[in-house]
Amino acid sequence: MKQPELVLYTRSRCPLCDKAKDAVMELKKEYNFTFVERDIDESDELTEKYGLMIPVVEIDGAEVQFGHIDIITISETLTEKN
Repeated sequence: MKQPELVLYTRSRCPLCDKAKDAVMELKKEYNFTFVERDIDESDELTEKYGLMIPVVEIDGAEVQFGHIDIITISETLTEKN
């Protein structure tokens, strides 16, 4: 079975993004998934789409959470995917 892909949309100098990344790294210890971090400032399209929402967690192409990231919600989604 293919492991889920978790994409974290961030930008530099974003304290919420740093907290979200820490949460994802904690989940990486328990769950098997591919992790990709994308800086929205590297793409006009991503900046337009996620500018005020970051951080954004996307799992297998579906937005799971944005803003304040709740580790429990992400954990539940990963459990469903595994």
